[in-house]
Amino acid sequence: MKFSLKKKVAIVTGGGSGIGKAISETLSEMGATVHILDRNAKTGRKVAKEISEKHNPVFFNKCDVTDVKKTNAIFKKINKKGGIDILINNAGIGFVGNIENTSEEDFDRLYSINVKGVFNCMKAVIPFLKERKGGVIINLASIASSVGLADRFAYSMSKGAVLTMTYSVAKDYLDSNIRCNSISPARIHTPFVDGFIAKNYPGKEKEMFENLSKTQPIGRMGKPEEVANLALYLCSDEASFITGTDFPIDGGFIKLNG
Repeated sequence: MKFSLKKKVAIVTGGGSGIGKAISETLSEMGATVHILDRNAKTGRKVAKEISEKHNPVFFNKCDVTDVKKTNAIFKKINKKGGIDILINNAGIGFVGNIENTSEEDFDRLYSINVKGVFNCMKAVIPFLKERKGGVIINLASIASSVGLADRFAYSMSKGAVLTMTYSVAKDYLDSNIRCNSISPARIHTPFVDGFIAKNYPGKEKEMFENLSKTQPIGRMGKPEEVANLALYLCSDEASFITGTDFPIDGGFIKLNG
């Protein structure tokens, strides 16, 4: 069966909600044993249980990817159980603001989670992938990695770093048969988007949802499942000739706007 991940072990950071949840479920459905890493134990355990009941086993690991010691310990524990074949670096946070209204604390928090967290997880997994003589890393970047977005200064900085880290790791580990690619979503309809609209535009939720949807040339937001399907392809053997590449999934935003 094409895109099968049977006998593969995958780690999905931030796998307890949104895009990470969809990726965890899709990989599990296609045969992988999935380990969710998430700071939120309540939702993480719930998601792991729900997916396990429908598909293959999914395990929850409470983890703050900014903590290098705890992150290394969890990766070692997972590898000892059955090896690691796939890492999905999905954990991340957003922030709205230009350089003037971005505080040092804001900047450091974005860097710590979106950049250092990706660094910590890649550094932790690469020795284990080398032991297995190959593997896959997928980093969740953003359209903000490639084009200028208003009021997204610190977020764009962090996702630009994710993109260039992807290129560097792909180049450095060609001989180790480690493929490293990134996915760059535009606006995806997740609970985060609904919460953002409800908080900032009370009473105008429907109008704002439609306005935000129309910023994508295709006329709607993306679905987490669509990002998950792209991740599945890049994890599979069918994508074995692909590395060092960024994949926008943006409803035409990068090329068709303006």
